Amino acid sequence: MKILIHIPTQQLELLDDSGSVLKSYPISSAGQGVGERSGSYCTPRGRHIIRAKIGGGSEANTVFVGRRATGEIYTKELGAQFPGRDWILTRILWLSGCEEGYNRLGPSDTMRRYIYIHGTPDTVTLGQPGSHGCIRMNNNDLIELFDWIPVGISVEILA
Repeated sequence: MKILIHIPTQQLELLDDSGSVLKSYPISSAGQGVGERSGSYCTPRGRHIIRAKIGGGSEANTVFVGRRATGEIYTKELGAQFPGRDWILTRILWLSGCEEGYNRLGPSDTMRRYIYIHGTPDTVTLGQPGSHGCIRMNNNDLIELFDWIPVGISVEILA
């Protein structure tokens, strides 16, 4: 299996070993566009792997900060209390770059930039850029994907 993320169409595709699409999901990539530099708030391109899966078994809308569940469950009321917060919900698939000097090591290291595939509030519009660099997904879609894929699966982000 392999994951392809298409920035122009804001879609994530899960492919089988023959390259056939098993499932396609709407996503939201960075509002600042694509780019590899730390601090750019851009989505990094190129070849990656899922280095870690975090949050398995957590309730949908579980809030994560620093890759740890806070004990909160996201609600519209909680969102209204913290309107500027970048919500990381439900599950985290932590990306690690595979291309040294491009998205691995140095100032462009995807993993050190804390770039994830993660859940987002239902009020966030998918299908258009808007994240701070990560790939946002619908929570139920993310749970399905999380349960289906192994750590180490290849992820390619195409612009």
